[in-house]
Amino acid sequence: MIKTLVSPCTSGFGSQKLKFDRSCKKVKLRAIRMELTITQPDDWHLHLRDGDLLHAVAPHSASNFKRAIVMPNLKPPVTTTAAAVAYRESIMKALPSGTSFDPLMTLYLTDKTQPDEIKLARESGVVYAVKLYPAGATTNSEDGVTDLFGKCLPVLEEMVKQNMPLLVHGEVTDPSIDVFDREKIFIETVLQPLIQRLPQLKVVMEHITTMDAVNFVESCKEGSVGATVTPQHLLLNRNALFQGGLQPHNYCLPVLKREIHREAIVKAVTSGSKKFFLGTDSAPHERTRKESSCGCAGIYSAPVALSLYAKVFDEAGALDKLEAFTSFNGPDFYGLPRNSSKVTLKKSPWKVPDVFNFSFGEIVPMFAGETLQWQPLK
Repeated sequence: MIKTLVSPCTSGFGSQKLKFDRSCKKVKLRAIRMELTITQPDDWHLHLRDGDLLHAVAPHSASNFKRAIVMPNLKPPVTTTAAAVAYRESIMKALPSGTSFDPLMTLYLTDKTQPDEIKLARESGVVYAVKLYPAGATTNSEDGVTDLFGKCLPVLEEMVKQNMPLLVHGEVTDPSIDVFDREKIFIETVLQPLIQRLPQLKVVMEHITTMDAVNFVESCKEGSVGATVTPQHLLLNRNALFQGGLQPHNYCLPVLKREIHREAIVKAVTSGSKKFFLGTDSAPHERTRKESSCGCAGIYSAPVALSLYAKVFDEAGALDKLEAFTSFNGPDFYGLPRNSSKVTLKKSPWKVPDVFNFSFGEIVPMFAGETLQWQPLK
């Protein structure tokens, strides 16, 4: 629900509105304040890390989201149900007291994963999906899959039986293929053949970055293939990597693409399609690991994500479609109930912190130091 509140101009925020009497003389200057109340969102693609980093970043996600699909690419990776249960317990210990945040766990698919592990995962009640990382595609993906249609086929078939979604990092890793084309080639050589071979397998194409991905998802049957979309791929194109010098805090994988791709993704998510849903891919790294000779891939968006998604929908004139994208499409795809709690966003300028300081170092958030217009009410 969008609410417009009119208050005296001394309130100090909002756009200005002039009030006139019947003679058209100016009577009073007022300010318009907009508030938007939506069902509390979930984050369907989140990196929480472990150790000190987990304790540092978990409260940011818990303050804005009700649930989150937690990625399993730790060191060592979360490859078993037992490890997923243990990781979930660690997350719960890192949350502020009284929080209702619910981490939804995933397994890391490898060439050695067995079908029985999928059965255990389904029976656990805490594992909701299996993540496919092509070996070497992104952070901590060294143990990922090298032979999807050979060694992993029995596992994929069991996932169909258990109605367990496959979450896909959609990039090929062949070094001869241009980094900006790896999503497109993955769709053509891996994803399309996979869907044809196992049409009943539920698939989420994670953090889509191209017009090709949009077209592929839109061509698939609703409820069988969906896609998560990040704030960075909605707001930034690849120029953001190089403006004013190399920008390591805008470096992520899959890498940012051309403007035509960004525009296609914005059009898709603001169209009202049920196939696209919120997944921040918030991926924290300590500042020195980003600003190094071999900087880590990942953008930390958890503290600002809701503000950034609201910015996208506001600028597209589609605020009425924001709630479905943030709060309905994801749980509907996963077959989970929608949240009953609400969150209110107000249109009130605020400045994103330059850094978040912790005992182990600093984390630089997305849009650090910049002014945003929308802010969740706490």
